[in-house]
Amino acid sequence: MGSLIAGNVISAILNLPNTLQAQVYFHLHLITLDPDDDKFVDCAFKCNAHFIVTQDHHYDVLRDVEFPVIDVISIDEFLEILNNSAEC
Repeated sequence: MGSLIAGNVISAILNLPNTLQAQVYFHLHLITLDPDDDKFVDCAFKCNAHFIVTQDHHYDVLRDVEFPVIDVISIDEFLEILNNSAEC
């Protein structure tokens, strides 16, 4: 049942008009404590993302990497950014 729900969620996200799909051709190997998380860093780098939103402390290593610069923010920080942009 879980795989069916996951498939439906992924399908819904892919069909949103503001979703872009990126093909990553390189692997930075920056998340040494949990290499499975690297795919999100690689995608953020490829897409020139402003930041990665996560509570996962495996991403803390990105604060010490000189290149590429990929900011990591918490969910609370992201909500603050959203709230501030809604006020404009």
